[in-house]
Amino acid sequence: MVKLVLFDIDGTLIRSGGAGVQAFERTFTEIFGMKEATKRMKFAGRTDVSLVREAFRLFNVDPTEANFRKFFEHYPPCLEEMLKACKGGVCEGIIPLLDELKRTPEKPALGLLTGNIRRGAELKLRHYNLWHHFTTGAFADDHEDRNCIAGIAQKRGEETLGRKLSGEEIVVIGDTPLDIACGQSIGAKVLAVGTGEYGRAELVKAEPTWAVDHVGQIEVRTLLGADL
Repeated sequence: MVKLVLFDIDGTLIRSGGAGVQAFERTFTEIFGMKEATKRMKFAGRTDVSLVREAFRLFNVDPTEANFRKFFEHYPPCLEEMLKACKGGVCEGIIPLLDELKRTPEKPALGLLTGNIRRGAELKLRHYNLWHHFTTGAFADDHEDRNCIAGIAQKRGEETLGRKLSGEEIVVIGDTPLDIACGQSIGAKVLAVGTGEYGRAELVKAEPTWAVDHVGQIEVRTLLGADL
């Protein structure tokens, strides 16, 4: 039976209406003079740190610790402002799924597995009143590589539950091929959802355990591998 369910954020839990990309653009412009940096970048499934590194490379900015620190000090206030201005929302089926997971007799731990930095994740999920659902997680602050973030999320889930977890006891829910790959990197079951940039037909090609248009199309008993 599944003991840990890890959620991606953008395109899986919420759509921010472009707030994240706009906050990146504003930070690049105001702090580094890098205009229209985000137009040359693909955000889906990426980590914040890898995106900043790519932009620095494109604009010949030294990828120093100081420059990363400048970016990530300026980015959260921009994100908070953009979240208020942009029209987004919670993805289809997420609220009923979270509620049902919490009502199951043997509740799995709920966590985050995201390419957002922790502060960015918190701002986005607090804005849509979802942050309180999650007791553990791993973020781009922990590692630049998404697969390494998955390993950290598994370890923290084990610490939360007080026991080791096999891959079969973990479900990763995400909306991109990179989310599928990071779940597979720790041997987890993967639910791919077509609520982001990729449709279900495209996600199937990456061979997730399940692929649906939205999370409301899968029963919790199926997801958890138990007769509830």
